[in-house]
Amino acid sequence: MFSRKSPKPQNRIDSLIGAGTSIEGDVNFSGGLRIDGQVKGNVRATGDQASTLVVSEHARIEGEINVSHVIINGTVIGPVHSGEFLELQTKARVTGDVEYNAIEMHLGAVIQGRLIHQGTPAKAVELKLASSAA
Repeated sequence: MFSRKSPKPQNRIDSLIGAGTSIEGDVNFSGGLRIDGQVKGNVRATGDQASTLVVSEHARIEGEINVSHVIINGTVIGPVHSGEFLELQTKARVTGDVEYNAIEMHLGAVIQGRLIHQGTPAKAVELKLASSAA
């Protein structure tokens, strides 16, 4: 009925941080990144193209996330900045503020922080009282 397109993350994963892997330090990437291990540091996408971060059920990130498309099903301790689309799956646990443009949140996902919508602000509409002409 409506032809509104919802932004979807790209399907390509270029890099993987596997289960059992721990990284201390910032991670900068382009394209797609899947994290199954642990990262103590910020995770940021570089470049002008759309980027996708997938945080699996067993993953843990302690740091800031700044990526256009984010899918979380693990634990994130720190703020999340998603420029386009954020999906919080059933086992997502986020402790920190979440900034997003479009969001999909599954039953069971938990956020301990603020949800902040970064879309275009709504237009202000001035309301005037109707004058009674008798």
